[in-house]
Amino acid sequence: MDVSGGSGQPRSGDDEPAERHPGPPAPAPGSPRPGPAPHDGHRPVTSDAPAGPDPDADTAVAAEGEAETDADAETDAEAHGDQGRPGPAEQPRTGHPHDAHLTHPDRALAHSGTRQGPPPRRPREPGGGLLMGRPFGVPVYVAPSWFLVAALITWVFGGQLDRVLPELGAARYLVSLFFAVAFYASVLVHELAHTVAALRFKLPVRRIQLQFFGGVSEIEKEAETPGREFVLAFVGPLLSLILAGVFYLALQPVEPASVPGVLLAGLMISNLIVAAFNLLPGLPLDGGRMLRAVVWKISGRAMTGTVAAAWVGRALAVSVLIGLPLLTQSGALGTTAEDSVGMDTVTDALLAAILAAIIWTGAGNSLRMARLREHLPELRARTLTRRAVPVEADTSLSEALRRANAAGARALVVVDGHGSPLSLVRESAIVGVPEHRRPWVFASELAQDLTDGMRVSAELAGEDLLDVLRATPATEYLVVEETGEIYGVLSAADVERAFVKAMARPPATSS
Repeated sequence: MDVSGGSGQPRSGDDEPAERHPGPPAPAPGSPRPGPAPHDGHRPVTSDAPAGPDPDADTAVAAEGEAETDADAETDAEAHGDQGRPGPAEQPRTGHPHDAHLTHPDRALAHSGTRQGPPPRRPREPGGGLLMGRPFGVPVYVAPSWFLVAALITWVFGGQLDRVLPELGAARYLVSLFFAVAFYASVLVHELAHTVAALRFKLPVRRIQLQFFGGVSEIEKEAETPGREFVLAFVGPLLSLILAGVFYLALQPVEPASVPGVLLAGLMISNLIVAAFNLLPGLPLDGGRMLRAVVWKISGRAMTGTVAAAWVGRALAVSVLIGLPLLTQSGALGTTAEDSVGMDTVTDALLAAILAAIIWTGAGNSLRMARLREHLPELRARTLTRRAVPVEADTSLSEALRRANAAGARALVVVDGHGSPLSLVRESAIVGVPEHRRPWVFASELAQDLTDGMRVSAELAGEDLLDVLRATPATEYLVVEETGEIYGVLSAADVERAFVKAMARPPATSS
């Protein structure tokens, strides 16, 4: 199975104000805060993150940490998002997407007297367990849950060895542990097949993780065509089938009732099971991605393919929940009805419930990720940018705030004598200065130095915008025109909030 992040295309460059409000604009500091909006728990990629989103995002801006609720993002936007650099003049730009909402006296920068929340959480580095290596430059992690399943496989396979090779005694558990490691090495080969195909198609892979029920290749972008999506999904089961064939050929000259014979037979069967299970036509399994590619090709819409494959995945989850215990009871899996009682029945039902939950949840996550990808082009740097004004380093804080209020701005930028921006004034620091002290504090004392990675083109949108934000995690970015003219400031909290709103909107209907 694979977890892929979202992708999107840049906007066409239309900057009309009517298109600059995909949702209600964030209120300026000091204004009453709205109540928390529903949060679906989606993790945006930053990569593999939503990551920007490491969007782990698993792709979104915070691809690797969870997106905040609207209320939390609002707090962070007030605390750290109202920073920026000056435009060519201090007068308000009539076409700026936020100007109409910044000149209200209750929303002026100087009146932000409420205590600010903590800064937005920086995306966490890819992790999730013990780092085993970096084949093809992609980190491979073993999740803590793997040790649990390794112990379970060792115990179960050891019991089977006791019936086939009773002379092994306690040494059968060492053989069983070797089988568990070899089996997950086969799973790793399966995931590496996905990884190599993704890298061949220029799709970045955040990490590979071996966990309780197999492995996950976290691919940060969506395949550009249904053909590539099909190939990307099919190579994993194909490698598992090839491994099963290799173990079958290796088994031919070996005595079946021996340790090598039992291990080779077990690895052959386990790889056949992995291939067959992953070929089931429902998301998040590889077969579901193949079905998605077929429907995408027929309908011409990736979203239609995702919806179809996700609902088939949910039907598959229900089938597993009901069908697996029934198959065990019927003896179709090689056991008699008399043997399938007591603890075995409970174990089979628990296994079926866990598998069904994983498939159902994965199908739902695939739908949410597809909905995010569909709305991703709406995330435009120009749309989300905040108004900023320039101040020189020796400007007092009270004077700087007066200028910001007069210009209807929500951010301050420290500039040199030639008007070149030097640093961003942190609003969280402004709030910490008592009002009677503001005439005696220089704006530069509250500023954060700018770096090259904090400069963002106003024309960036969708995946291109997220790639830039992922490359340099920060709380705010300077937005500039292609000519170098400073347009304003982009807050990471605003982008996160836009992700949450995009996830809350239903998908567009096909035409």
